[in-house]
Amino acid sequence: MQFTIRIEYCPKCGWLLRAAYMAQELLTTFVDDIEGVLLQPSKVSGRYTIYINDNVIFDRKRMERFPEIKELKQLVRNEVNPDKDLGHSDSK
Repeated sequence: MQFTIRIEYCPKCGWLLRAAYMAQELLTTFVDDIEGVLLQPSKVSGRYTIYINDNVIFDRKRMERFPEIKELKQLVRNEVNPDKDLGHSDSK
């Protein structure tokens, strides 16, 4: 199965750099597991939602916070390659 991650972010809130950083981390970590990461400016204020294909894996409004990069890598790993060792991102 092909996996594409989409980060929908609010440009008015200035969250492009946060989205770009997370995209870079995911592309580096999952180079052999994902097709790519799409950064999508949202028309909805305050939105920061992360999808794998069309499934929401993290929603800032619902969680009332942004994901930690370690947490995000674990969420992605669990969907795209459950056997992948994330090294220090797996340590508690």
